[in-house]
Amino acid sequence: MSVSELLDFLEDLKQNNNREWFLDSKKRYEAYKNGYHQLIEEMLAAMIPLDDSLKHLTVKDCAFRINRDIRFSKDKTPYKTHLPIWMSSGQKNTNLAGYYIHLEKGSSFIAGGVYWPEAADLKKIRKEVAFFHDDLQEIVNEKNFVEIFGQLDRSPEMTLKTAPKGYEKDHPAIEFLKLKCFTATHEVDDKLLAKPKLAETLASRLIALRPLNQFLNRALTAE
Repeated sequence: MSVSELLDFLEDLKQNNNREWFLDSKKRYEAYKNGYHQLIEEMLAAMIPLDDSLKHLTVKDCAFRINRDIRFSKDKTPYKTHLPIWMSSGQKNTNLAGYYIHLEKGSSFIAGGVYWPEAADLKKIRKEVAFFHDDLQEIVNEKNFVEIFGQLDRSPEMTLKTAPKGYEKDHPAIEFLKLKCFTATHEVDDKLLAKPKLAETLASRLIALRPLNQFLNRALTAE
């Protein structure tokens, strides 16, 4: 199943996001699931030679269930309508940094880093930033990082308006220390998704995030 066909299924699901339609489309979903897993295999084959910290990963470690967790959500639609892939040396459901792929018609992107870390993990990252901000500055100034990702994500909801507790307003790394998330994102055009060797193309862009992930994981795994 091609990536275009995977996205066609998700678009149909978006228009019919209910259990009845999903059960009636079970054969299409099974074909989608097989294609989804095949794409993950291709991504791992492309990424592992570039980042050997991923070598232990299997498809199961990187895939997500299509069912949404609607327990605490106002949106009660039962199924995800995008294709997600997560690759991290810490596997799924851990606090380590990694690489993320989100495929959805008109809204595809690749990203990496640590998204909304818990308070204890954010404290570790800020401590690392405070002492080794020159390392982080060098990482985000690197040519490939700038060309592909621009800078770290800095939306208003991801950024404090003032210095976090315990840090001076004039700290040399204050703009990094204000961050609540340490991620970088690159939008992916729909035209690219139909081209051959998609996994290799995405991997060649994602790998620009490796130094950022290494910096963050150094912080998160420090004693």
